[in-house]
Amino acid sequence: FDYVHASVLSQPPPGAMQSPAMWHLLLALSSVGYAAASSDTFRTTPIQKVIEMLNGMLVKGKQEKHDEQVQFTAYKQFCDDTLAEKASAIKGGEGSIVKLKADIQKANMDAETAAQKIQECNND
Repeated sequence: FDYVHASVLSQPPPGAMQSPAMWHLLLALSSVGYAAASSDTFRTTPIQKVIEMLNGMLVKGKQEKHDEQVQFTAYKQFCDDTLAEKASAIKGGEGSIVKLKADIQKANMDAETAAQKIQECNND
């Protein structure tokens, strides 16, 4: 690999896709392949280091996504449980309200009956 080949590869062929990012990626990957093929001893090139860093970022991103999904699932379960608990408490409270209103109405009627009997006793 010499500088003549590098200058030829740095420009896209006529009529090729004109995406600079895609062309630079292709150039980088071909350089990595050439460097790996021409090296007798294992050396980490800057491109290989970038690829390692990107792979590390990918693994870290996937782990963070998984952790967030686990946390969200736990929070969603908490919300669902709390919702069911509160709905049950509201339903129970509504039943108590109906019963207590009936008890109040009965107590008011008993009070009126007692007040009438007292009035009758006072009139005698």
